[in-house]
Amino acid sequence: MNQNLKSIRPFVGSENFEISRSFYKDLGFEEVILEPKLSLFRWKELSFYLQDAYVKDWIDNTMLFIEVENTDEFWNYLQTLNLTEKYGVKILPVKTMPWGKECFVHDPSGVLWHFGEFFNR
Repeated sequence: MNQNLKSIRPFVGSENFEISRSFYKDLGFEEVILEPKLSLFRWKELSFYLQDAYVKDWIDNTMLFIEVENTDEFWNYLQTLNLTEKYGVKILPVKTMPWGKECFVHDPSGVLWHFGEFFNR
């Protein structure tokens, strides 16, 4: 194939679409409403679709990894957002592994987000 791939945009479900929309905006994403039950969330060049669709097995098994420049700084940023207090979500602190560091955020529906950096690329 002689194509330049430009992006990947996963579809993420939500148990309560309005709460999830608010959560992702508070996290730092910009929302672009595409349809009444579908929005695009962007953070610079990264984006994903949030949809008003909930299948428990799907949500419980959805994990996404976002590479950040500095995991410790991102963790400090997460702590300023009061996501646990506002949304009842779980955020887990930075873990160091042989390959790099990461911290974790569960969204209001249970989707697990990994935010991390690699030591050697």
